[in-house]
Amino acid sequence: MRQLFLIIILLLALCSSLFAQQFKGAVMGGMNISQVDGDEVYGYKRVGGQFGVAAILPLKDFDITLETIFNQKGAKEKQQYPDDTINGVIYTGEYDLRLNYVEVPLLGHYTDKERYTVGLGFSYGRLVSTKEIEQGGGIPPYSDTVAFDKNDWNILVDAQVRIWKQLKFNVRFAYSLVPIRERTYYDIRGKIEEPWTRKQYNHLLTFRLVYVFNEKFEPRVPKE
Repeated sequence: MRQLFLIIILLLALCSSLFAQQFKGAVMGGMNISQVDGDEVYGYKRVGGQFGVAAILPLKDFDITLETIFNQKGAKEKQQYPDDTINGVIYTGEYDLRLNYVEVPLLGHYTDKERYTVGLGFSYGRLVSTKEIEQGGGIPPYSDTVAFDKNDWNILVDAQVRIWKQLKFNVRFAYSLVPIRERTYYDIRGKIEEPWTRKQYNHLLTFRLVYVFNEKFEPRVPKE
């Protein structure tokens, strides 16, 4: 991760000298709603936070944005089977997964009419902590035997709208490019005899506020 970060910084510094532009900076914070595809739990039920800082290289109507963020992902399911006891163990159907990452997103943005911004990019994330609780804590978590991958590469789709001067509202979609884990499932309730294996991917939507420093907001005057 350190080597990748240094390479990106050097590329941005080179671009800055070539185009004789001045960097902008930004701070951002907001919330994630996330799920893990392939975990047999459905819906954006895990709520987490996201906050960080960014360096922005302006190139006319385009920006190259490099961020460093703390990102909370995971999945959640409420109790499903209140009285389902098998071999002395109560299976509730509950699931609670928290995955905390430090990420470095790199995006290209295009701004239209000084108001709307759209972007596309990717991010590299490093897993810093994991908490997985299954069946309300009634059984050991699967991560005790098969850990999550420490690395998470994501594709990003980003949209921003200016709401006041340098303050913008941001919506971002992120999806893992490679599996974060592969898990084999067994039907503990006995309805499906054969086990099945699924690859798991982080899948989330982010809603946040972004404040940009060193940016002059000058609405464009329509040409006559």
